[in-house]
Amino acid sequence: MSVHDDRCRLVLILNDNTDAEAQKTALTEALRGGDVASVIVPQYAQPEGAFQKFAEILVPVIQGAGAAALIAGDTRIAGRAKADGLHINGPVADVAEAVEKFTPKMIVGGGNADDRHKALEIGEPGPDYIFFGKFDGDIKPEAHPKNLALAEWWASMIEIPCMVMGGTDTASAAAVAETGAEFVAMGRAVFEHAAGPAQAVAEINALLDEKAPRFED
Repeated sequence: MSVHDDRCRLVLILNDNTDAEAQKTALTEALRGGDVASVIVPQYAQPEGAFQKFAEILVPVIQGAGAAALIAGDTRIAGRAKADGLHINGPVADVAEAVEKFTPKMIVGGGNADDRHKALEIGEPGPDYIFFGKFDGDIKPEAHPKNLALAEWWASMIEIPCMVMGGTDTASAAAVAETGAEFVAMGRAVFEHAAGPAQAVAEINALLDEKAPRFED
């Protein structure tokens, strides 16, 4: 999940649908639409066994398209499903433990950074990225203003890349990119797009190509 050569990249977050075949179809279509850095597969309320089967079906689809597959949930499942990494939503101690145990073999991201103090604490163990927002936080067309403000503050002073949850409108990706964030996470904007997931991914990439600030080496 390398940072794009010179601009903010798209990350997909799967919605809470336990039908693996339906998810596989939507995901395959989305990944056909253009550049996707990674796909986060959250466990939500799935029990361990069911989630493992689910992850084993989806991880190869993600990797086959050249994206990184990240598991948010049971860390053992990430290993069993041969995922590229983990997204840890738990307390700082869990992020620190995952960083110590799994990097650099796997990508480790830290979530639950809902204020500056918490963000700095989560960044302390040195995860590969930090996430501002909630997986199901895309309830309005635009990204949450608080997450945009946190990203702008973070990107201006901290080296660790950050990822921000976008809104339900593909256009919200531009506002996220303008904060200096390395990644924009999208869920409903892609998987509930009227013209389908591939069109949504194409639209977001075109928008980022046009409007995202370029990073300096």
